Amino acid sequence: MNPSSAKERRALILRMLEQKEEVQVTELSRETGISEVTIRKDLTLLQNRRLLVRTRGGAMRRPVENQNEDTAIAKKRMFNFKEKERIGEEAAKMIKNGDFIMLDSGTTTLEVARHLERFHDLHIVTNAMNIATELMNYKRFEVILLGGNVRVNSHSTVGPLALSVLRNFSGYKLFLGVDSFSTEDGVSTPSLEEALLNQTMIQQAGQVIAVFDSSKFNKRSFVHIAAADELDCIITDRAIPTGMLSKLRNAGIEVRIV
Repeated sequence: MNPSSAKERRALILRMLEQKEEVQVTELSRETGISEVTIRKDLTLLQNRRLLVRTRGGAMRRPVENQNEDTAIAKKRMFNFKEKERIGEEAAKMIKNGDFIMLDSGTTTLEVARHLERFHDLHIVTNAMNIATELMNYKRFEVILLGGNVRVNSHSTVGPLALSVLRNFSGYKLFLGVDSFSTEDGVSTPSLEEALLNQTMIQQAGQVIAVFDSSKFNKRSFVHIAAADELDCIITDRAIPTGMLSKLRNAGIEVRIV
């Protein structure tokens, strides 16, 4: 089928996603007779309209959102991956050699860990096993993994042991992953254990930098973590909701857009 207009082409993409959860750029190009470059532009436009979610090499049906569902990290990694990469790169610009930093668990904080090539002297604490493994590849940083109970969904450690070890550290730059954010309710998450750990991370931090893509705005999850004004900086992408940027900056929060 060769759609005669961009509108028909995009409608076809959405119809294909109604029939199956995920499609590939190569498949869409073959079905429509349109170049892969044009298909990628279509997918970006449809994602900006919140009609689908970009994945590596294609797109997937936009899930029915339940902010109290604790989504597995393997699934989260597929959502908005390009935005997360750019956020991770920008976050790394806030780090200097010799810094003591804390990396919370999450797919966006993982991207921060992947953008530390230019550093040779960092002291890093994390509660995420996958992030600790990523950091080990550099072979030159001091890396401390908080102990505790393992949460399979987030590849993270939580609980009394993690909290006990965490309280030994203070004054660090915290890169905080975020499940849900609104100016009224602040930062929230589906997990009580994650919330308790994040609250302590924030209390002990010298600077709190929240890293999350724009899909997390105007959302509320089950457990409150922190008010918006407890954040020093937010790094997010260009699809930040209209009016949100001015609200945050008026509240004295630094906002970096990628």
